[in-house]
Amino acid sequence: MYNNEPIFLQPVFQERIWGGQKLSTEFHYQIPYERTGEAWVISAHPHGPSVIMNGPLAGKTLADAWKDHKELFNKDAGETGEYPLLIKILDAADDLSVQVHPNDEFAREVEGVPYGKTECWYVLSAEDGAELVYGHHAKTKEELVSMIDQGEWDRLLRRIKVKAGDFVYVPSGTIHAIGRGIVILETQQSSDITYRVYDYDRTDATGKKRELHLERAKQVTTVPHQDAVLEQTETVNGGLVEKKLVEEQYFTVSHWQVDGQANCKMTADYLQVSVIEGKAVLTIAGQSFDVKKGSQFILPHGVREYQLEGKAEFIVSHE
Repeated sequence: MYNNEPIFLQPVFQERIWGGQKLSTEFHYQIPYERTGEAWVISAHPHGPSVIMNGPLAGKTLADAWKDHKELFNKDAGETGEYPLLIKILDAADDLSVQVHPNDEFAREVEGVPYGKTECWYVLSAEDGAELVYGHHAKTKEELVSMIDQGEWDRLLRRIKVKAGDFVYVPSGTIHAIGRGIVILETQQSSDITYRVYDYDRTDATGKKRELHLERAKQVTTVPHQDAVLEQTETVNGGLVEKKLVEEQYFTVSHWQVDGQANCKMTADYLQVSVIEGKAVLTIAGQSFDVKKGSQFILPHGVREYQLEGKAEFIVSHE
């Protein structure tokens, strides 16, 4: 089963108050909403599991494959636990709420779910002057609580400018928000827990403000904020330049740029692959598959070697 072929996945789309149309105009996805904010492109999360498009499990979800065919991921059949990662593409036509996510321990004890949420962002496109909220200026927990209670958002929130190709690592406990005009690919733990800190006093279609989660946000926010120090390395293999963006407790994420041809060996249990630019041919044991911007697939454990040929960029991740 899938010894010599990738597992192609159909994205699941999520409507968001801040969403737009770029998942259609930039990725040519058939989006269902006027404000489509998120494509969950590799997901086994119950709030939006990806559907398998090819092979013997076509029509099943990634969650089904994880549950019933652990061998595809080099796991023992009796192993418990949820699929660990979730890949999204987000189109921020407007500012996302300022938010923070808990760590695993808090998520399990307080929310009763298996994972907290550490994530990272690769900026696919950004309008001139676009910025993120990343961290805060409070020096102590008391100062954080006071600034939140007083609504001193300009003093509290730390903003950084970004451009296409930037990479941002967002551990649990980091206050953050994606700003308008930014499209990102997000690699994260498979969790959907968000504590909203500030939402610009926006109202929904019925005139109601969205719920905030200030007490839990205060509990889980890391004080003081510290930027992560990432050791990024680059290797060249024929026509493939592989830049490792982050390697940490939950995931390893790399940017691959193919210009020509490369022969590759599998070095992880399985790989999650998002094509973010261009097109290429993926060949496994003599069988070829065309992939292009917007293609999403998993190289399962049965694949040992493969070739890439073309001109394309990928974000590749694994546990």
